[in-house]
Amino acid sequence: MAGPLILIVDDTPANLRLAEFLLTRAGFAVVTAADATETWAQLDAATPALVLMDLQLPGVDGFTLTGQIRQRPDLARLPIVAMTAYAMAGDETRVREAGCDGYISKPINPETFAVRVRSFLGTA
Repeated sequence: MAGPLILIVDDTPANLRLAEFLLTRAGFAVVTAADATETWAQLDAATPALVLMDLQLPGVDGFTLTGQIRQRPDLARLPIVAMTAYAMAGDETRVREAGCDGYISKPINPETFAVRVRSFLGTA
């Protein structure tokens, strides 16, 4: 039986494949989306336990999409974790102000990625 459902939102196919592979191997169920339209389709199909959100998406960026998700009452408390190359001072504050519960910096570390994701679920 698969573990918690994780939605990965990223427009870079290599990033999606790596994150999906690592989480699937760690026992998670995974669905993916490359943009806002696909994200809404996935969220309407099933509510995940966690969303991993790239912040630099085409069209509607991850900051805006996170805010839109937070506005829907049924998704307002959904954990959203930014996956971002932003790793400068102050970026964590910006990510949290956008409505994310935390962030994982890119490039992701294959050795610790699944453990980090579990920590945001409270199941580390």
